[in-house]
Amino acid sequence: MTKREKLPLVIDYVFKRVFAYKGNEDVLADFLESILNVKIEKLEVKNPEMMKNSREEKLGVLDIKVETKENIIDLEMQLEDEENIEEREATYMGKLLSEQLEVGDEYKKLKKSVVIFITNFNKYETNTYHNIAKMRFEKINKDEYVDMGYKEEEQIGNKYIEFHVIELPKFIKKNPGVEKRLEQWLWLIVGRKEKVEMAVKENKNVKKADKVLERISKDPKERERYEAILKAEFNQKISNQKFMDKGIIEGEARGKIIGREEGMKEGKKEGEKQKQIEIAKRMLRDKIEIKTIEKYTDLTEEEINNLK
Repeated sequence: MTKREKLPLVIDYVFKRVFAYKGNEDVLADFLESILNVKIEKLEVKNPEMMKNSREEKLGVLDIKVETKENIIDLEMQLEDEENIEEREATYMGKLLSEQLEVGDEYKKLKKSVVIFITNFNKYETNTYHNIAKMRFEKINKDEYVDMGYKEEEQIGNKYIEFHVIELPKFIKKNPGVEKRLEQWLWLIVGRKEKVEMAVKENKNVKKADKVLERISKDPKERERYEAILKAEFNQKISNQKFMDKGIIEGEARGKIIGREEGMKEGKKEGEKQKQIEIAKRMLRDKIEIKTIEKYTDLTEEEINNLK
């Protein structure tokens, strides 16, 4: 029997399937503790439901919303840079804050809202893979200075708002060990075999999550759902104008200039081939199996291997 590779945790469906799995609350708590540097006694996943086989339900479904005693948390894996992460952060934060209180509730009932993005790309020009943002006061304007006698001034303007963005490419470039819990969890997400083997020995919860990942990776129904979602996503990208690559545009342009129907067909054919190549490259970066890439791109195994 052919050994199945583990499904990639950087795919948001797989990510939620592992971390929002019923009975895995201790796993999710340990992961969040490693990010927030707080102790979590108890948590509840507010949206444990999983989607069917349609990628169209993605928005608001594949993130993980968690409530603890002190915090409301939105956790999401972001595979590609869709150039809207700041807008999404603000939108998610607004929802976390506004949905907590009903009409008549006291404002004192409000909990801190925390938005966490784990990205498979670099977003910020910072020298850290773990970016933490809070609402801080700006530097004092000299014209507005008032001597109130404070030895140490407050830095945080509002304690109810906090953002975390963890950039995996920076983490991989740093290439740390597995001494810290966050390092252990991030290596599991990245999926580097030798590091994962070290991490599972250091952390029982990482080991438990890895076991869940192994189990769903071997489950034919889980793989079928995963592949269906993956196929729908890439089909959507093909039909989306922003993913129309240079090849098809140039190909059709050449056809129009030549003024022949054959030229148009050839141009489209070249463009379609180039689109499949770009999709294959993305799937390779996400550690998708060769057989799966063949299935959804019509490229041969040799062609795919040549792209590595």
